[in-house]
Amino acid sequence: MFNIKDISQKLVVSCQPEAQESFYDTAFICGMAQAALLGGAGGLRLSGPENICAVKKVCKSPIIGIWKQQYPNSEVYITPTLKEAEALLEVGTEIIALDATRRIRPREDLESLVQALKGKVCLMADISNLEEAQYAAELGFDCIGTTLAGYTTPSPHPQGPDFALLSQLVKTLDLPIIAEGRISTPQEAAQALQLGAHAVVVGSAITRPQVITREFIAHMKRL
Repeated sequence: MFNIKDISQKLVVSCQPEAQESFYDTAFICGMAQAALLGGAGGLRLSGPENICAVKKVCKSPIIGIWKQQYPNSEVYITPTLKEAEALLEVGTEIIALDATRRIRPREDLESLVQALKGKVCLMADISNLEEAQYAAELGFDCIGTTLAGYTTPSPHPQGPDFALLSQLVKTLDLPIIAEGRISTPQEAAQALQLGAHAVVVGSAITRPQVITREFIAHMKRL
């Protein structure tokens, strides 16, 4: 039985290539997941039951599972309905992350989703601010992630991690706080732990070669 302590102080690597990317392929995701674990990662964040099922055949590691799906008239796309959550549950996902923002949802409200899933799986709330985190805690989520901080408003996204929000959450809530979002360097990952994060999720800086390449080129052009 999974315990959230199993990923305490560990790096969780997000392997989620987008559909338009060269590496949008289950075999690549499995390979990247294996490489991350060989490097010492303590967990993975993956999207879609097909990918999670494939990775589970070759890796033994806790998985934060989501299923990105778009619905009309809603901006919520991270495990937006009970249908996606139940599919993740069926393939044995240890942690299911839900968009826990207060935006309009395509079907069930957040309270109904938590009630349907509570006790069956560890539930992670992907939030963008303190108020959403507090509401998620009241609903009964098992852990909170800063995943959506800076991504839910039309204003330009901050360039770096939202360490101010992370600090607020650690001081305010008696739940494991998972740092995620724009963590681009080992130093930033270490800083997140120093600020009290239970675990740290890193994606693009490890698993998206085109993003890493662009960063190299951008720095070279500044010379």
